[in-house]
Amino acid sequence: MGDPYQNNMYSQHSTYSKYGRGGQDGYGYQEDYPPQEEDAASDVTEGHDEDDQMYEGEYQGIPHPDEVKAAQRAARAAARAKAGTEEEESLAEEYEAIMEDCGHGRFQWTLFTVTGLALMADGAECFVVGFVLPSAEKDMCLSNANKGMLGLIVYLGMMVGAFVWGGLADKLGRRKCLTMALAINCVFAFLSSFAQGYGFFLFFRLFSGIGIGGSVPIVYSYFSEFLSMDKRGEHLSWLCMFWMMGGIYASFTAWGIIPHYGWGFSMGTEFQFHSWRLFVLVCALPAIFSLIGLSFMPESPRFLLENAKHDEGWMILKQVHDINWRAKGEPERVFTVSQIKAPKQDNEFIEIQSSTGTAFQRWAVRSATLTKQVLKNILSLMSPDLRLSTLLMAIIWFTMAFSYYGLSVWFPDMIKHLQHEEYESKIKVFHRERVHHFTFNFSLENQIHKEGEYIIKFEDSLFEDCYFEDIRSTDTFFENCTIKSTVFYNTDLWEEKFIHCRLENTTFLHSKKGCHLDFREDNDVLIYLVSFLGSLAVLPGNIISALFMDKIGRIKMIGGSMLISAGCTFFLFLSFSQAAIIAWQCLFCGTSVAAWNGIEVITVELYPAAKRTTAFGVLNALCKLAAILGSSIFASFVGITKVVPILLSFSALVCGGLIAFKLPETREKVLL
Repeated sequence: MGDPYQNNMYSQHSTYSKYGRGGQDGYGYQEDYPPQEEDAASDVTEGHDEDDQMYEGEYQGIPHPDEVKAAQRAARAAARAKAGTEEEESLAEEYEAIMEDCGHGRFQWTLFTVTGLALMADGAECFVVGFVLPSAEKDMCLSNANKGMLGLIVYLGMMVGAFVWGGLADKLGRRKCLTMALAINCVFAFLSSFAQGYGFFLFFRLFSGIGIGGSVPIVYSYFSEFLSMDKRGEHLSWLCMFWMMGGIYASFTAWGIIPHYGWGFSMGTEFQFHSWRLFVLVCALPAIFSLIGLSFMPESPRFLLENAKHDEGWMILKQVHDINWRAKGEPERVFTVSQIKAPKQDNEFIEIQSSTGTAFQRWAVRSATLTKQVLKNILSLMSPDLRLSTLLMAIIWFTMAFSYYGLSVWFPDMIKHLQHEEYESKIKVFHRERVHHFTFNFSLENQIHKEGEYIIKFEDSLFEDCYFEDIRSTDTFFENCTIKSTVFYNTDLWEEKFIHCRLENTTFLHSKKGCHLDFREDNDVLIYLVSFLGSLAVLPGNIISALFMDKIGRIKMIGGSMLISAGCTFFLFLSFSQAAIIAWQCLFCGTSVAAWNGIEVITVELYPAAKRTTAFGVLNALCKLAAILGSSIFASFVGITKVVPILLSFSALVCGGLIAFKLPETREKVLL
């Protein structure tokens, strides 16, 4: 069998090669420069033998970190040789050694912030529609069916986005695709804030979701390829905290902006920009900042090496090395890598001369080729060596998302249901009352007036009988009434609000368009508080999972967290009040986040670099499908029974948790 790396050796001929000598694996090791004589000694070390110069921790029996890394490399090489996979994993092993030499420092923390903002944008996107829906439904007069579609359209867009961008990132590059995805999200989020009609708003939110849907699959793959094995689990878990920060950010900004209905402007009756539209714009800021930060970040060197772009990959690795060691006060450290092996390319893009056909024809050929390569990559996830892992991960992603997103919708809906029941219990009913010569200078709320007689006289008025001017109402209707010689001027009382009424000589002038807000009902601060507490409750689980991800392993973290979360769902049978529901929501979110972190870490580590974002995108798309199903099913049982949602979530979590223990452990494996 031929060597797959034959004739694919990259050699960087530069002045750096004189500082190092290449080992058998092609990785250079630094040696003293200039060489010293054997008996040479400085004044500082005079009187000390070489044997006396010991590593500080050696007195306590602590091995030197370099010795530990060398031992780990030797152990991995021995295991590889025993398994007969030395050639196939040569690049992965060498890349791991290079990342260890580059260290973990300023570059990784900068990239951590930039990619974290993209995750923060994804977290905020999940809350945007839920927060603006009570206001948007009044401005656009949405029906229940329209509200349901608007609530699901974001997840539908994110599902498509994860699938598409995940596949493209393995062919076009992590940074390039993430930049395009965030740009699409920013543009359509901006347009949606100004859309006046339901159709345009729905369309723009769909494409906004398609854009942000690519952030999760790409971000984890992109950041992981700049991490060494001993840092990967912990720092990917810390990265997950940005999704929590997105929920907190959305909750705070919604509470601070949406209730201020006057924070806006209007241009006649056809264009109105209210406070909830400003909130939509503010929620796009994390994506904008991430997009700006990405312009200063390089492409993943692992992606470049996998695609035979050796020069670019080598330069980026050297840049990472120099930035980190310069920030640590060791600028004299030299990047000693002189040779990097790369695998042969199975797929090559078709290069078309500029003189071949029209521009559209060339674009069509390239697009068709790219589509075939992406689909081939997706189908390869079911190859014999990946089939079992893909099926197990698909079940775990689906069951976790079905329970988590289903309960995330069920919690606030149950709170609203309890509020509605409490509100209805305080309804006042008046029978056959007579109101004569009385001035109303207060609000009438939560009252039912039956068979009443109301005689209203407007003094010093140019109109005879009744005159309604500058009236704004919420859920107000006239039923089985007779209205004579009445003028409705600049009101939102339309013919549709007069049910089975007889209107005689009645005029409607300058009727207001749209529906208007009821601040005490729709903009209840409690709804924002529930989302804020649910996001904040994730913090302890995030910290614990980050600290113990590399200690107890990914499998135990996922399985244990899902089984504990399943046990927490039984406490929901005790949710008889709003406070109890909030408490159980915080408990569930805090215990389930460790499973999410473990799932995202192991998804990155299970798949080779050429299929990493593709696999992540497919699994994340399945996650969004489960979110759509879970939120729809769980919401349908609100006010009917709590048994079905609890049993569904419990069964799904137990199933996923048990299956997680069948996955291979990846914490001590190099990134394939």
